[in-house]
Amino acid sequence: MLKAEIRKQALKDRLQLNDSMYHALNESLLKQFKTFDFSQIKTLHVFLPITEKKEPDTFLLIGWLSKTHPEIKIIVPKADFETALMTHHEYLGKEDLQKNLYNILEPQKGNLHQGKIDMVIIPLLAFDKQGYRVGYGKGFYDRFLRDINAQKIGLSLHPAIEKIDDVNEHDIKLDFCITPTEIIKF
Repeated sequence: MLKAEIRKQALKDRLQLNDSMYHALNESLLKQFKTFDFSQIKTLHVFLPITEKKEPDTFLLIGWLSKTHPEIKIIVPKADFETALMTHHEYLGKEDLQKNLYNILEPQKGNLHQGKIDMVIIPLLAFDKQGYRVGYGKGFYDRFLRDINAQKIGLSLHPAIEKIDDVNEHDIKLDFCITPTEIIKF
């Protein structure tokens, strides 16, 4: 399937989840996430969920990390839609977040982070068995991931699809993808 078709189907599938299914899937994602080895992770970058689009609830992951690994610095993105680039900021808590014009939560006062990042939790609409993902199509994460050496971990409420047919040289492959039932290593 082509990315445009996959994107359309994945959004439809997500929006059909009722609240209790969505909650249960997120709890299962958290359970899988907890099994990762965080001993070498000093800085973790994580996207903030667009709940209206039923993205995985990364606040569950952030809450667990803050309690069990307070030594890990949590970084969150801020998007510049004119350049299609992101800046990365220290997470200061929900009270520092504000929605932008696209309904995406972003940090307001968190310090800009320009240092090393050890792990990136990446949003996606779908992913395939080869480790490629389909996002919203703007390329923010592919541009960001191209220049860093970090573990690249996708987060998906649904299992892998067989194959994305229009992968190109700009698409960055995931190292792992966490689903509610398993962690897939690529």
